[in-house]
Amino acid sequence: MKIKYLLPLFAAAMMAACSDDDSSPSQVQDPVSIDSSSSAEMLLPPELSSSDAASATVSSSDMAAPVEGLSSSAPAPSGEVLDENGKLLVLDSSYEYIFYGGELTGREQFKYGRFEARMKMAAISGTVSSMFLNYDNSYKLGEEPWNEIDIEILGKDQTKWQSNIITREADPAIKGTTTSETIHEYGFDATQEFHLYAIVWTPEYVAWEIDSVEVRRDTLGMTHGTHADADQVKFLTEKQSLRFNLWASKTPSWTGKFTGIGLPVEQQIDYVRTYSYDEATKGFTLLWQDDFEGTSLNPERWSRGNWTMELVEYRVQNVKVSDGMARIILDYEKTR
Repeated sequence: MKIKYLLPLFAAAMMAACSDDDSSPSQVQDPVSIDSSSSAEMLLPPELSSSDAASATVSSSDMAAPVEGLSSSAPAPSGEVLDENGKLLVLDSSYEYIFYGGELTGREQFKYGRFEARMKMAAISGTVSSMFLNYDNSYKLGEEPWNEIDIEILGKDQTKWQSNIITREADPAIKGTTTSETIHEYGFDATQEFHLYAIVWTPEYVAWEIDSVEVRRDTLGMTHGTHADADQVKFLTEKQSLRFNLWASKTPSWTGKFTGIGLPVEQQIDYVRTYSYDEATKGFTLLWQDDFEGTSLNPERWSRGNWTMELVEYRVQNVKVSDGMARIILDYEKTR
């Protein structure tokens, strides 16, 4: 039997954004009522075309090679193999696998500010572990502009991360987006310890920080591409929500090849802080801090994704609160 990823046939863009109406992809539902067989439109990174998502079925030989270091007594690849920590080493070719991720979506809308999160990231080949700002209607394209600012840890190398701004004019004739991806060296493995990540957004600049050290700054007047949104800092005109997600990409050149080997993994968020920006003083004031105490999210502050994101289905069960942190989980289920 072939191993099958569960995903739809069409794609539009990199990150699934949301609006407040009931048809939005990020509409919150109780976990008990979620129908995991239903999904919203799949969104792809901007460098992909919809034709790249035409088929989601791959053979088990493409998914997992024999794992180096297994003892001769280990089960053959026709049976599932886990390591001593319960991590998937070999898929069972007699089953189909469905992969699940999660998104923690902020309800508040911001126009400028400072956004901090102390996190331990997740990274296995093919995955994206992120913190980002996003205009909720970006995914609609057409007459809606695209505004987004990213921090992304790409699974092919957990010692590097990507900063990015994504923009698009509100013009139905413009199908693509303008991006400014930049790869940075951490100097450490982002999956082993907690570190402080920050996005700073003002009318004059966008900056990215790791452990309170600025690693990139784009200023007003810098240009990327040739469209009207080439000055990306100037073009970030829409209010945006703060989001975190963990998912698997269909673009091996970007993230490494996703096989499911190494699951489950989780992105852990110790706390989140948001700050307002005063354009007159150019200073920042703390608005709130969420330490994720208790066993549930603040429903006035957060919702959880329940749509399809490339090679995974988001489900609300995969965003949890325990031990004083928010946990975004990437895992799987087997089905006949």
